[in-house]
Amino acid sequence: MIRLVLGGPGFAAIEFKSVGESPATDQYIKLLFLPQNLEADAAAAQGVDLRRPYDMEALREQLSTEQMPVTRTYTIRHVDHAREQIWVDFVVHGDVGRAGVWAKHARLGDEISFFGPGSGYAPRAEAQWHLLAGDEAALPAIASALESMPEDARGVAVVEVRDATERQPLDVPAGMELIWLHREAEFSPETTMLAEYLEQLIVPEGDVQVFVHGERAQMKRIRRMLVDQKGLDRKAMSLSAYWAHGRIEDQFQAEKRTPVGQLEG
Repeated sequence: MIRLVLGGPGFAAIEFKSVGESPATDQYIKLLFLPQNLEADAAAAQGVDLRRPYDMEALREQLSTEQMPVTRTYTIRHVDHAREQIWVDFVVHGDVGRAGVWAKHARLGDEISFFGPGSGYAPRAEAQWHLLAGDEAALPAIASALESMPEDARGVAVVEVRDATERQPLDVPAGMELIWLHREAEFSPETTMLAEYLEQLIVPEGDVQVFVHGERAQMKRIRRMLVDQKGLDRKAMSLSAYWAHGRIEDQFQAEKRTPVGQLEG
């Protein structure tokens, strides 16, 4: 995993999100990358302005759909208002993927544009028990949530990573238990470690707030289990798939917009 610190004159224009009166801990941004098949010099010769920040409305009029900037979604790990910086963690898989490869080769002074942030979750101080769970993609949001909790917060945070080298030092309240699950391999369609652990987890009765995000297939299994087996309140849960195995984000987001059914109840 690689952490990049982003800053610059555009920081003042960022509208950071809150949930109620609390800063959101799952704020995400959509990084913009020019497609690899777009020749910047040729586009400039045709009067296309590719200077950042991109004028997306103008680009839609000048470029084909295949030539438009593509987005890659990442959770903000930390906002440093004093230094006007944001931290973003990237999971890197060698030289595969647009954002990971960019992060791997980024150097001081490199530029990036993004939309956002968006958000939807913050831990409630009055919740009696918290369940936080996810894989590497959810780790920034889980870490941010733990840091924002009061010291007497109670619950468990479960993080699935490849191996012990992927662990990070986290600021965990005294009443929260942090559990690391090690796959000892890259994620595969057969990976069910997180779902299996949560299935055997004993969740107390009372006001329970849930934040679980991860790979799509695991999340389908986890979503039904939390509702049908654990009997948790859907309104107190933040659940979604951050990614899908074998899909780039463009495919994944298109599939997410296609209805495939709903939970009964």
